[in-house]
Amino acid sequence: MSKTASPGPSTRAPGPFRPGGGASPRALVLALVVALLFAASAAQALSPDEQNNVDVYRNASPGVVNITSITVDYDFFLRPVPREGAGSGVIIDRRGYILTNNHVIKNARRLEVTLADRSRHRGFLVGAYPEMDLAIIRIEAPEESLVPVPLGESSSLVVGQKVLAIGNPFGLGETLTTGIISSLGRSVSSPDGVLLEDLIQTDASINPGNSGGPLLDSEGRVIGINTAILSPSGGSVGIGFAIPVDEARRIIPDLIEKGRVEYPWMGVSLFPLFPALAQALDLSVEKGVMITEAAAGGPADKAGLSGATHILEVGNIQLPVGGDVIVAVEGKAVKSPEELTRILRRKRPGDQVSLEVAAKGRTRTVTVTLEARPGDRTRR
Repeated sequence: MSKTASPGPSTRAPGPFRPGGGASPRALVLALVVALLFAASAAQALSPDEQNNVDVYRNASPGVVNITSITVDYDFFLRPVPREGAGSGVIIDRRGYILTNNHVIKNARRLEVTLADRSRHRGFLVGAYPEMDLAIIRIEAPEESLVPVPLGESSSLVVGQKVLAIGNPFGLGETLTTGIISSLGRSVSSPDGVLLEDLIQTDASINPGNSGGPLLDSEGRVIGINTAILSPSGGSVGIGFAIPVDEARRIIPDLIEKGRVEYPWMGVSLFPLFPALAQALDLSVEKGVMITEAAAGGPADKAGLSGATHILEVGNIQLPVGGDVIVAVEGKAVKSPEELTRILRRKRPGDQVSLEVAAKGRTRTVTVTLEARPGDRTRR
């Protein structure tokens, strides 16, 4: 009698795989899903630099505002013609104070400020400092909608450092651009024709409407206020300028408290001294700045400094000479009136400055107590 053979070991491979290495449809679908998830994750992953850009923008953009100004011009027939301009600003505290450029709000009959939440508020001028193209305005808005952006420092900036600019170029709100500090200590004329010095140069794109917005470091701190571009076309070509935030820090308290900045005044008119002129005048020093006039009763006059004693004619030019020559301020040599002005601008009325002065073949040290410029004492 024949026996039925018992079944041997199963030839079906365990799991989803078939003999011969083939995969089941279920396995293929699972593998495909895993691959797509991995690809999506890789596509969404940001580099550290990109993540920094995202973080800075997310934290700082709520504190950047759009400022619309209404000015009035007159046509050929002297009829008033309202004109609208736009710029940016940065909230500096929860009381509603906003830092911007003077040229953004100059001569405005009305200011309107749009916050990041799209709410609109009437703006009021608090004070302006045209010498550095800075101004403070204020709005009345719920405290929770006011997001101040922290102020950093500009004294330790270096060329090559990463910077970010946020503003409203061409009316496009909350726009972020990035770049580096291209140079420091630049001088350029503001849109109002005022010579601005010690500016930050950057290749971060700055366009019309960015004026008054913040230039930020990689920590999201304000290191400058965007103010001007160098461009033949009116658009960005990678040469923009920002006012160092240290300049703003210095004047913000005065603008908020007094509505003006009292400019430190020494009460002198100056002319640069150069070697050929020093030789012609038989002076003991070759470089410095000559005092051509010391205002009567002014700080320099009170300190015993003297202006010109006579006039020297050189061709068609009449040059006041014979006054004291300032060769150094607080131990730093000065070669031009601009250098002296730059040093004094960082002072305040009441501060004392030490001058090294040459006159009559000898050099002496003179201490001058600065005063507020006469026009600043009463101006509001």
